[in-house]
Amino acid sequence: MRTFDLSPIYRTTVGFDQFADLFNRALSSEVPTNGYPPFNIEKTSPDSYRITVAAAGFASEDLGVEIRQNQLVVKASKPSANEDHKFLHRGIANRSFEKKFQLADYVVVTGASYENGLLNIDLAREIPEALKPRRIEIASAGSGSADAKARGVAADEKVAIAA
Repeated sequence: MRTFDLSPIYRTTVGFDQFADLFNRALSSEVPTNGYPPFNIEKTSPDSYRITVAAAGFASEDLGVEIRQNQLVVKASKPSANEDHKFLHRGIANRSFEKKFQLADYVVVTGASYENGLLNIDLAREIPEALKPRRIEIASAGSGSADAKARGVAADEKVAIAA
């Protein structure tokens, strides 16, 4: 197994402890990484994404999309049918699958649709207001509380949220 030294990143960041775990999970060999089914991940706007999974041969009832602890799980299962077909070549994979995608914090599924054999899953990053950037007012050393009182603001309310 490969190991990476992430200490240079940790010197200048705070709270990214889960990054190493995510990195190791992505590179672990416990999950087989076959190419079935093919899929695309596209960025449709600065805060929205779309995952498109090629699920030809499946009905929409055969597909399932779930969220489990910041992980998007796409499943498809087809009931086994006793086919009396004699294939000379079978190039269309019509087997069950389960595909997992790790989602970042605050990424939510906004919708899913199935059309022409393609399963589209729309995602958006929705950052709570409390986590958005805010402006911190800096008071001068000699007149910090006097300036605040002159503006009608209490001395302990020096945090101003930028709109």
